[in-house]
Amino acid sequence: MDTAFYARVFTALFDGLWITIFLLVTTSIAGNAAALGVALARSSQRAVVRLPAIAFIEVIRGTPLLVQMFIIYYGLGQFREVRASFLWPILREPLWCAFIALTISTAAYSGEVLRAAIQNVPRGLTEAGKSMGMGKWQIRLTIVLPLAIRQSLPVLANETVLLLKASAIVFTITVRDIMGEANILRSQTFRVYEPLLAAAVLYLSLTFVIRQGFGLLEGRMNRHLLRSPAKSAVALPEAR
Repeated sequence: MDTAFYARVFTALFDGLWITIFLLVTTSIAGNAAALGVALARSSQRAVVRLPAIAFIEVIRGTPLLVQMFIIYYGLGQFREVRASFLWPILREPLWCAFIALTISTAAYSGEVLRAAIQNVPRGLTEAGKSMGMGKWQIRLTIVLPLAIRQSLPVLANETVLLLKASAIVFTITVRDIMGEANILRSQTFRVYEPLLAAAVLYLSLTFVIRQGFGLLEGRMNRHLLRSPAKSAVALPEAR
């Protein structure tokens, strides 16, 4: 067993691990925040608001993430207006292009999940809010969105795991994440199994952490549904 090589593998992959965690955390936060806006626009009664949201969801969900990432990183730089704009210091960096692509993808997929959850909120709850004199946005912010988020947590957990797996392609635009470091080692040493198996172990560990975290969050948000033991119980007489 080549312990020196295994030490080299895990040292390199742990360097890429922090890049993967950075992308996962930041794109989850930014993407799900944008998904709220997408979901609200998608469920709007106004066509001028709803139709652009529908088009955004269909385009992003209907095209491969790799194509979107290549368009952002390789495609936008060919336009002189982009290179001369204030956005160029961001768009020329592969890490930020990966962040933008993953955020857009998360906004589209999670936005559709939240849209379905919003439409599944019982109509009687919104009518109760109206009867109490609450405004439209007050009802959405205090009744509809909290219930929709709570109901969609299991699906959002799966979407976060899929986001982690999707982030494995960022090495194609030279981001040195877990897969990026694994491929560098593979090409330098011509040893395939050790780097890729070590990468698989790290991704599996991150998946476990994500599922456990969402499980704890779901349990906390649904703790009112747990049946508490009766504080007082009447003792039944034993059968004789």
